[in-house]
Amino acid sequence: MTPTAPTSPDADEIAAHCGRLADRAVGASRALAGASGADRDRALLAIADALDAGRPAILDANAEDLAAAASAGLSDAMTDRLRLDDARLDGMAQAVRGIARQPDPVGTVVEGRTLPNGIALEKRRVPIGVVLIIYESRPNVTSDAAALCLKAGNAVILRGGKEALHSNRAIAACIAAGLAQSGLDTDAVQLVETTDRGAIGELLKMEGRIDLCIPRGGPGLIRTVVEQSRIPVLKHDAGNCHVYVDARCDPAMAEAICVNAKASRPGVCNAAETLLFHADAAEAGVLRRVCTALAGLGVEVRGDARVQAEFPAATTATADDWATEYLDLTVAVRVVDSLEQAAQHINHYSSRHTEAIITDDYAAAERFTRLIGSANVMINCSTRFADGGEYGLGAEIGISTDKLHARGPVGAADLTTTQWVARGSGQTRP
Repeated sequence: MTPTAPTSPDADEIAAHCGRLADRAVGASRALAGASGADRDRALLAIADALDAGRPAILDANAEDLAAAASAGLSDAMTDRLRLDDARLDGMAQAVRGIARQPDPVGTVVEGRTLPNGIALEKRRVPIGVVLIIYESRPNVTSDAAALCLKAGNAVILRGGKEALHSNRAIAACIAAGLAQSGLDTDAVQLVETTDRGAIGELLKMEGRIDLCIPRGGPGLIRTVVEQSRIPVLKHDAGNCHVYVDARCDPAMAEAICVNAKASRPGVCNAAETLLFHADAAEAGVLRRVCTALAGLGVEVRGDARVQAEFPAATTATADDWATEYLDLTVAVRVVDSLEQAAQHINHYSSRHTEAIITDDYAAAERFTRLIGSANVMINCSTRFADGGEYGLGAEIGISTDKLHARGPVGAADLTTTQWVARGSGQTRP
């Protein structure tokens, strides 16, 4: 683990610090190439044990971050992302152990065949090399990202947000302890400890040393990374997620799913931000039922004129509301005349993260999945299930809204690339 950098270094110090991080990560990635899957799994289990043992220090560090967040006026939703407690720490350690129990993606044969000339050809999964993760708020990303990168045989450089600096340091110390105990290179996971934003720009210049960048945060962070990076970027973009309530639906199911998708944890990227109701469902009272339930939980409902006719307590939605990721107890609601109109709205305003349909019509559900261009489509279940842990990936680096090279929750297998291996017996090409 790299030593702590100065809190406010000058430009030359930042560049030198980032260069050292990248060089050490390259060396660690080469060392990891010689480690077996069993070696990496032992390291992950040691890291999980270290997280359990380091619980008091992590909670004390998190308390410092929470106190600073309160002084800075951080929103309730963002503070919820930042907060750690015993249950969340249990979840972090369990996620690392879950990743350790997964099959080793490295060396997996994706496809194989024997060519007419007798050469045995295989496409295998291999590590990417060095991965840079830039993220905000959530300290659990520190352990999730480290564990997934290690599982895939990659070294990782972690650059968290300043609001979680103390928490990230405490978690990174546990990761370093687990690596040291297992005998793996501690530079395989390095935390950028300077909060100076110049470090991001320097790291994004490290083509040839850093192989992939994954930003996870708000639109401003994503835009900055995409504009500045000289290395490939896999985006975890905004989560402007939708739930469409079809003409034929179970009203109780519609209420339960919409309430869960919006209000269970409004500050997360897979929370629903817009609800679309088919006109038939709205007129049948489903819209009123759902909006009444949401309002009872403190959710502000913003709707068009047709929504206000069914639910007069709704405030007027503006054009900006349809494109907004609130991350708070606010929801935009619209009435549409068809499934196709719902799909048009979603494809125009969505961030391509997660969309859901609630319907009793199988054909409508299948048509919705074909029309929607998002990474995750849910049929009769909450958008909140768009999550690596829920998908059985153990954890996730993020939810990619790109179409290349991975899409949806990004697990360990998605942090590999492929290599062709041709095994011959002396063949030469004419």
